[in-house]
Amino acid sequence: MPDDPRNRELSSPHERYDARLQRRSSTLLQRRVVEQERASIDEALDQILTDESIAQAAARIVAARRRFIVGSAKSFSYASLLAFDLGAGLSQVTLIDGTVVRGVDVLSDVRSNDLMVAFSFRRYRRDTVEIARRFVEAGGELVAVTDFEDAPLAKIADQSIYVATGSASYVDSPTVVASVLHVLATLTTASAKGARRRLLERDRLNTELGLYVT
Repeated sequence: MPDDPRNRELSSPHERYDARLQRRSSTLLQRRVVEQERASIDEALDQILTDESIAQAAARIVAARRRFIVGSAKSFSYASLLAFDLGAGLSQVTLIDGTVVRGVDVLSDVRSNDLMVAFSFRRYRRDTVEIARRFVEAGGELVAVTDFEDAPLAKIADQSIYVATGSASYVDSPTVVASVLHVLATLTTASAKGARRRLLERDRLNTELGLYVT
């Protein structure tokens, strides 16, 4: 589900701010943002039903021995969300956070049955692209979640999921990204062996440790 090429015309938040936010009333701006988000999510959900890339990516994630999730800047939030949801039902899910787990740690021990899910949206962060590229060169498999078919990660990925992020705001929209991640995590966990057992055990431990307010 590639994004509309017209959304590429304003490449930076500053340019989008000047074009979209200045000299507009709060009421008008709110209406425009909401209408754009509603249209985007409706279109995205319709496309998800016919887009095989998410199911194919889920199958690759399940088949992998170890799964590494990476994203920089705003995309780190997407990577964290997917890692959290996948980690509830699958083993060997690791978020590359740059502190506890660094890219160099992962790249120094890549195996042929390892897989990386990398998030990269315009403006494309060089560190994510470089980690993903070296991971592929070392023999790992790459699933890219990105916005355009000519995006840097799309050129090297074994499987790409394209997400439309167009918005009436000065920042690109996270709405469709979150929806795609939700579907991806659900499909992956549903077909993973041991997912039900892991989820049940996590619930038991959560209760014993009193982690949540009851």
